[in-house]
Amino acid sequence: MKLSDIATILSCDIDFKDIDIKRINNLKDAKNDEISFVISSKYIKDIKTTKASAIIISDALLEYVPDGCITLSVDNPEYSMAILSKYFAPPIEDDSLPPALVGEGSKISPKAEIANGAKIGKNCTILAHVYIGANTTIGDNTIIYPSVTIYRDCNIGSDCIIHSNTAIGSDGFGFATSAQGEHKKIYQNGNVIIEDDVEIGSNVSIDRAVFSSTLIKKGVRIDNLVQVAHNCEIGEYSVLVSQSGCSGSTKLGRNVVVGGQAAFTGHLEIAPFSTFAARSGVTKSIKKSGLTFAGFPAINHRQWLKLQVKIAKLLK
Repeated sequence: MKLSDIATILSCDIDFKDIDIKRINNLKDAKNDEISFVISSKYIKDIKTTKASAIIISDALLEYVPDGCITLSVDNPEYSMAILSKYFAPPIEDDSLPPALVGEGSKISPKAEIANGAKIGKNCTILAHVYIGANTTIGDNTIIYPSVTIYRDCNIGSDCIIHSNTAIGSDGFGFATSAQGEHKKIYQNGNVIIEDDVEIGSNVSIDRAVFSSTLIKKGVRIDNLVQVAHNCEIGEYSVLVSQSGCSGSTKLGRNVVVGGQAAFTGHLEIAPFSTFAARSGVTKSIKKSGLTFAGFPAINHRQWLKLQVKIAKLLK
């Protein structure tokens, strides 16, 4: 889009030399043909170093914008970004793309649907009522069981197993709220990347990222009924047990074990080889590796056991 068109959509003044904008991106990853946005003052450091050509920003933070970066000043940058995200959303299906490519030895059920632009590797098995979206790639030797849905632009590795009714690449739970309390959808224009040798149970939801990728790394095992929100990263060989969930932008290190019904709040970083007992509620980042946690809010497992003993004595 032309930046002047973006300014018109957002009701901003047009007093700059017009340029082409290819996409929206976050401050850290934005390139010089992209537009970014600033939600709050905690991102001042990122404002100063961004390479974005333009920024949607409030008047209070204008002084931190680097030279040469065009500013679009608005009252609610997040709401304005939500409005703009729709214009950069790709089509759900794209008839202009070439027919899907299927590798040698792969078996595709006649009841499965493979969208244009998709690429299926060698020796895959794709069963009935599977939907694979546009520009999605599937590696070699991967098995996809009935009624799995994989949205467009996602990448699935080799030697993966995905069980029935799982949805990969659905939109993350993202919206901005106006001063009047109205909600505006933030279109999730990223994707999901699943690396090799990953097994995913039935009825799992893995949401696509807002801009970049939700990442499930090599060797991960995910049980039934697990939620992985947008922009999360699940480290190599981690295990997520049934009904556990990760809120947006949380990153689990290698070999993290998450018990049933345990959950993480958003934007956390969890050290490798951490273990969380069932129903743990994790509200803070974990920096030291190899520890075990329990309870809500999650604390050291031994400490939690002692606490349960004391509570039990109080009830006698």
